[in-house]
Amino acid sequence: MSGEMDVTIVIPVFNQLHFTRQCLESLNATGCDDSMIIVVNNSSTDGTAEFLAARPKLRVIHNSENRACAAAWNQGFEACKTKWIMFLNNDTVLSRGWLESLVAFAENQGIDIASPAMGEGDLDYDIAIYARDFVSQMKLVQRRATASGVCFLVARRVFETIGNFDENFNKGGNEDLDFLWRAQKAGFKMAVSGCAYIHHFGSVTQKSLKAQRGSTRAETVGYFRKKWKISWVQRRWMHIRRKADGNWRRISERLRYGHTLVERRMEGKIYYCYH
Repeated sequence: MSGEMDVTIVIPVFNQLHFTRQCLESLNATGCDDSMIIVVNNSSTDGTAEFLAARPKLRVIHNSENRACAAAWNQGFEACKTKWIMFLNNDTVLSRGWLESLVAFAENQGIDIASPAMGEGDLDYDIAIYARDFVSQMKLVQRRATASGVCFLVARRVFETIGNFDENFNKGGNEDLDFLWRAQKAGFKMAVSGCAYIHHFGSVTQKSLKAQRGSTRAETVGYFRKKWKISWVQRRWMHIRRKADGNWRRISERLRYGHTLVERRMEGKIYYCYH
């Protein structure tokens, strides 16, 4: 695959070695060679550095301190030269054809930032079988004007126009939303597509950070609101509109296709999500 697509996969990691190992094994199993991957190690202390050193084809950037996600994404972007950059969380498992399909979708549809459909929560199912059936039903379904910070493919031209991720989000959180808003404001197109499917366990790194240094949500949300000059009234209206739009998408997708582009699994049940 590495010779066929002009893509680099950037994965920031902070501890959680089990998930990093599982993610890399999943990437390899779906045709992504280590030579396509840049791992940015944010000062892990759980054996991650030693594990990464044993994979010589990986490109690894080691930070002496945890510089958070925005800085790690920037480091990964600046270290590659490819047309497309895939930013991927380490608490993910991929399905065969996910990356080829997403790149083809973006190039054919003129999309600048693209995310795959996603199952979240418990991996209590055979992802290979489920992804195959899911994509066969949902491959033409898409949600425009949105993308997911868990897994998003970005064209280099986006960075050349709007710049890098804002490293003032140095506690983690909202750096992806800020980037997507800036891209949208600049006229770039984004979408979530059912042509590809991945599994996301859910906020593993954020939970680790919270346990280590306490909640940082208020700080990052406060910076985001100040930067974008969002008033209380605007926040409320945006929340209402987002929920209404999302519920319409969820209901229409579920009725027409039997799935939604984001699904959550908990204790053996599937919940069909609007975001």
